[in-house]
Amino acid sequence: MRGFPARITGFCAAAALVATVAAAADAPKPLYVRVGLLIDGNGGPPRRDMAILVKGERIEAIDTQKGLARPEGARDLDLSGRTVLPGFIDCHDHLTFLVDADWKWRPVLRTTADEAILGTVNALATLRAGFTTVRNVGDSDGTSVALRRAVDLGLIEGPRILTAREIITITGGHADSLNAFRPGLEIAGHGGIESGVCNSPDECRAAVRYQVKYGADLIKIAATGGVLSSGDELGARQFSDDELRAIIGEAHALGRKVAAHAHGTAGIKAAVLAGIDSIEHGSILDDEAIKMMKEHGTYLVPTLMAGESVYTSAKNGRLPDYSIAKGLAVWPMMQQSFRKAHAAGVKIAFGTDSAVTPHGQNAHEFELMVQFGMTPMEAIVAATRSAADLLGRSKDLGTLEPGKYADLVAFEGDPAKDVVILRKPAAVVQGGRVIDLGR
Repeated sequence: MRGFPARITGFCAAAALVATVAAAADAPKPLYVRVGLLIDGNGGPPRRDMAILVKGERIEAIDTQKGLARPEGARDLDLSGRTVLPGFIDCHDHLTFLVDADWKWRPVLRTTADEAILGTVNALATLRAGFTTVRNVGDSDGTSVALRRAVDLGLIEGPRILTAREIITITGGHADSLNAFRPGLEIAGHGGIESGVCNSPDECRAAVRYQVKYGADLIKIAATGGVLSSGDELGARQFSDDELRAIIGEAHALGRKVAAHAHGTAGIKAAVLAGIDSIEHGSILDDEAIKMMKEHGTYLVPTLMAGESVYTSAKNGRLPDYSIAKGLAVWPMMQQSFRKAHAAGVKIAFGTDSAVTPHGQNAHEFELMVQFGMTPMEAIVAATRSAADLLGRSKDLGTLEPGKYADLVAFEGDPAKDVVILRKPAAVVQGGRVIDLGR
């Protein structure tokens, strides 16, 4: 500290020492976790009588209980009678949304404040279900960015959030919130690139830049029509080749991955050829589309829960008139496409489309994945190692290894034999913090 009097230099050094000592005193003690059965997320066989040492937010060491001594003064978490896995990752969630009982979104009745408050409730339910990280793939006006910030600051309890903000779509496309309203009706903040609507390569680049400017961790596009949107066909392609290349190229140049809502085969193939990172839903996959996805390393995020839910509601007459036929058609096709993609070796990551189904029930997706062809361990890997890879967060998430975040979820019984067990966690740890399950 050249130029400062010695007494000031000494004072600063003393203050720094006091701050260091205070920080050390305030730091949480190490957490020593005794584990009955460990499934580490890599797909290997479970290991018995293990121990995990956590320091701060991250895993310090993993070994057998005999090989890893408990440090003096460490906190204990006894899960010796339970199975411990990595915290789960849901790659397709909408934390600030929830479909009404009549299956209608309410863009003219709800404010962003309503959605933000709803998001705090959904975030807690999701975390308590054992999902410590989610990829939020669509919101209104960036409400999920505020939700992410609140979780990061510790203001609320919730999963770690990576968000796409608003979905990028063509005018009249699946994610155009003004569909089915009379011409000329305007909603503040909707209808232009600010809400993700774009209709040329230049507009599409601008839409990507807008979402990234205001906090998007990734980009989500609507590459085909959808079930719950009016005025579009389920399998109809949306965006031209030039528009797709503009979106994906711009996003990748800005360091963001791109997910595509895509049911129809033509839209899926076009998105894959343009360099998309993941296909969401992937309901109508032919052999060529599956081959293309495998060759390009494109992930499928199947969201089987959403297909089952809209089918059941269509049969019960609960969907809007414009969605009933699409809801009845999509579920059988989703099942077949998932079976074929899995059998062919397409990369698959776990995602639920929660909001179409109630938040906090995410684990039902495991049951459907197993029902339609996966082994229990394959389904677990889809929600751990594979999901982290899709998110580009494998250094921090997805498996239980030293150096990674201490995200743990524990269950009674062995989910490698029965994934129904995954519905009800016995304990959840996120970043070294034991979560109150509210029971």
